[in-house]
Amino acid sequence: MVSRFHFNNRYQRILMCAVMLFLAYIFAFPLLFMLVSSFKPEAQIFKDLYSLRAILPSGELSLDNYRAVFDKSNIVRFFYNSMLITGISVLLGLLINSMAAFALARLRWRGQAWILAGIIALLIVPFEAIVIPLLMLVAKLPWIEWQDGQFILAQSWLKSYHVQILPGVANAFSIFLFYQFFKDIPKDFDEAAAVDGATPWQIYWRIIVPMSKPVFATVAILQFLTNWNQYLWPVMVVQSEDVRPVMLGIQQFFGVNTSWGEVMAYATLITLPVLAVFLFFQRRFVQSMAGAGIKG
Repeated sequence: MVSRFHFNNRYQRILMCAVMLFLAYIFAFPLLFMLVSSFKPEAQIFKDLYSLRAILPSGELSLDNYRAVFDKSNIVRFFYNSMLITGISVLLGLLINSMAAFALARLRWRGQAWILAGIIALLIVPFEAIVIPLLMLVAKLPWIEWQDGQFILAQSWLKSYHVQILPGVANAFSIFLFYQFFKDIPKDFDEAAAVDGATPWQIYWRIIVPMSKPVFATVAILQFLTNWNQYLWPVMVVQSEDVRPVMLGIQQFFGVNTSWGEVMAYATLITLPVLAVFLFFQRRFVQSMAGAGIKG
């Protein structure tokens, strides 16, 4: 009976490993195809398209596609713009959304339940439903800018970095994630700190934040993906190449180029930061997901 039990367990592990390898292949195939194709000429890509060589180095490999990307597009500027916009958006989002969640989960004040209900209700409102009113709003908002050695009052937020940063900083889903994590932390820590004279800000910064690294990593990944892949909003508010993000850049590059190898090279370059961020926060992200599963 015991040997049969061990046999069943071994069979289940083998089956689980086979399923996971199959799923890993499905998810990794587009990335492998994109990466390998970025080193091939276009003729070789279509020659290998219907065989296993599509994801394997074959034929003549070179860096010509990557050289063409830098020669035909202003990708360095686009990368700088996207990294600046995404980096500031993520940092401000982590601070503001976590502070809002702290106020909802750890403090007590009048109207708290209504505010939380409103934030949860916002989860079902798609961005496309508010994009036109938001565009009309930012088109009329003033902003102080530095030009020609002096400050001037601009009459619109359009064609700027801040119009791509500020509207997306506060995020209902991020607040909800922080709230769910914060409310499961025992309040004994807050009470002990309050007895020692700690203020709410000190409790948040010195107690809650250090204990919440997994959820911070999760929100950082999700907000990085959202801001890095943003297309609809920048295409509506940005007309200047000086502040254009990389996702608008690839659309422009695709429009003036017909070589799929060069397109794959461009796509590979803009995918690398996403993979780097995920790998950097992977351990904390897995901890957050595992903890959520245990609590659920």
